[in-house]
Amino acid sequence: MIKEEVIIEQLDKTLTETDFLALGKKYRGKVRDNYIMDEKVFMIATDRQSAFDRILASVPFKGQVLTQTSIFWFNKTKDIVQNHMIDNPDPNIMVCKKLNVFPVEFVVRGYMTGVTSTAVWTAYENGERLFCGNVLPEGMIKNQKFDEAIITPTTKSDEHDEKISAEEVISKGLMTKSQWDYVAEKALKLFKRGEEIAAQNGLILVDTKYEFGHDDKGNIYLIDEIHTPDSSRYWIKESYDKKFTDGEEPDNIDKEFLRLWFRKNCDPYKDEVLPDAPQNLVVELSRRYIMLYEKITGQEFSLSSNLDTTERIKNNLKTAGYLN
Repeated sequence: MIKEEVIIEQLDKTLTETDFLALGKKYRGKVRDNYIMDEKVFMIATDRQSAFDRILASVPFKGQVLTQTSIFWFNKTKDIVQNHMIDNPDPNIMVCKKLNVFPVEFVVRGYMTGVTSTAVWTAYENGERLFCGNVLPEGMIKNQKFDEAIITPTTKSDEHDEKISAEEVISKGLMTKSQWDYVAEKALKLFKRGEEIAAQNGLILVDTKYEFGHDDKGNIYLIDEIHTPDSSRYWIKESYDKKFTDGEEPDNIDKEFLRLWFRKNCDPYKDEVLPDAPQNLVVELSRRYIMLYEKITGQEFSLSSNLDTTERIKNNLKTAGYLN
């Protein structure tokens, strides 16, 4: 496990913004900066930590964790479905195929859980028994495992995602039936592989989301990220049974403590300027991301370098021939 002093040393070397316009047109997401050049997309994962539609902090090594976790899973699942990754010139970067993205996120859930307004448990507790086209059995309780994982798709939106069923995806023309059938089958196989590898490493893959795209010939690819700490929920396998039997929440390595600090110390939705996140909380969040990477993959996290992250990325892009 990485030492705390190493994380502290990286606090002033984090990646918050990128400016590599020579790579192509820039699209800034909450965490990633994407550059499109010809038929390639350069996905640069920054260290930005977002919540409440705001940037709360810059967390050392977070971008590297997200990228390296996705690469681990892309390699572990390419026998199930091809993915969009072409190259990995830097620990924070994936070079990917430019594809036509389906406007649907495939959320796969293995457990009856969640607390948000769109969570399956929230809907179930409110009496819903038809959730995104899935008929939910009576008598389930929070955090209970489904007999079989279910797909609960949402539409992709810049504002907020909306729940949708398979039938609606097809009837609205978001995907053809053959595209839906193919992707749904692959999503469930990806989730099963994720469950198996997570269990080997002492974790439960609770739920996750996948995105897919296609080229002009109709070939379908897995895109974006896969089974990262940002896109997936994980519980600790060893203690789950007892916690569930006792009616307690499962153990996890959660990021919620930073959100709670901001809610206690300001109004993150309305305040024009937010307070700086305390250093000890940022360091702890970095430690948790790294711990999750090591638990998820079963691999030791390797430090990229002691260079400023922007400088390191620039050097690696030049070495790979992407920048002059």
